[in-house]
Amino acid sequence: MKRIVCAEPRKLRLEEAPEPTAGPSEAIVRIRRVGVCGTDIHAYRGEQPYFTYPRVLGHELAGVVETVVPAGDGCEASDAVGRNVRPGDAVAVIPYLECGRCVACRGGKPNCCVRLNVLGVHIDGGMCERLAVPLDHLIKTDGLTYDQAVIIEPLAIGAHAVRRADVQSGETALVVGGGPIGLGVMAFAKAFGARVVAMDLSEERLTVARAWAKADETVCVGRDDSARRLAELTDGDGPTVVFDATGNARSMRQAFDYVAHGGRLVFVGLVKDDIAFSDAEFHRRELTLLASRNATHEDFERVLNALRSGIVTDEGYVTHRVAFEMWPDVFEAWTVPGSGVIKGVLEW
Repeated sequence: MKRIVCAEPRKLRLEEAPEPTAGPSEAIVRIRRVGVCGTDIHAYRGEQPYFTYPRVLGHELAGVVETVVPAGDGCEASDAVGRNVRPGDAVAVIPYLECGRCVACRGGKPNCCVRLNVLGVHIDGGMCERLAVPLDHLIKTDGLTYDQAVIIEPLAIGAHAVRRADVQSGETALVVGGGPIGLGVMAFAKAFGARVVAMDLSEERLTVARAWAKADETVCVGRDDSARRLAELTDGDGPTVVFDATGNARSMRQAFDYVAHGGRLVFVGLVKDDIAFSDAEFHRRELTLLASRNATHEDFERVLNALRSGIVTDEGYVTHRVAFEMWPDVFEAWTVPGSGVIKGVLEW
């Protein structure tokens, strides 16, 4: 089969590879869509934490099940999300492979498992024709298109961040960063009843935030006086919950200044850097700082239901697409500011 490998920073190659073999309680999935995200871009640039080369990228995955191998002797049958998966089923992949035994897993937080392996980051991912996946990491996507199924994972990250922040109806939520993850945060904060303010450098992305995520207000960094604009929008109080989805150290440091007294700051984006802040100011306002990592099965199910009910849609979110074998030729162009890419997708 064919696969795309990131051999080293800024070097992609298309190569032949052996067909995968499924073990007990696994399925072979024929990949039909792969979403390209910030993780892939950071890995391509050599900026991704927890990363080694060479690596097959790709963790936003949708496809169709070709083969299912049931549990063998001495193996527990899968009784989780994928227990009813059959050949021919359309599925999305939960790419976070947890150990099931560590303190985080025992505490119901497999998304931050001590020994977590994420497809396309810690182990080879889905930029290939076929992939072996544990049955309990597949979600059936009956009734959805492949384009809808492939955006479940990035939207689940936003849904998880909103759930982790315990967003309440009527409060003001500021989302810094209008990329795919930030848009998902906006959409689900809105679904939870928050008044959503979107902040970004790009007027184009803020337009998408209004149209796709239904953001109530926008702040354009560089055009607006951000602090003054937020004060105007919140009667001087500041947003009670701030999400930073930029993965930019400077933005993440600045985000502390936006949060209302007694509010919460949630880092959704990840950066390979240290973040410093004023402890005196942090204590004065008794802020809560949260990290939000990946997503859980519950978040995937929430997004699946939101897509089925029309709360969110792939239209306006998936903006660029390319045939699988052509991706190494276009990826550099997709990473350039001003390219207009919100969500790029590889397709077969």
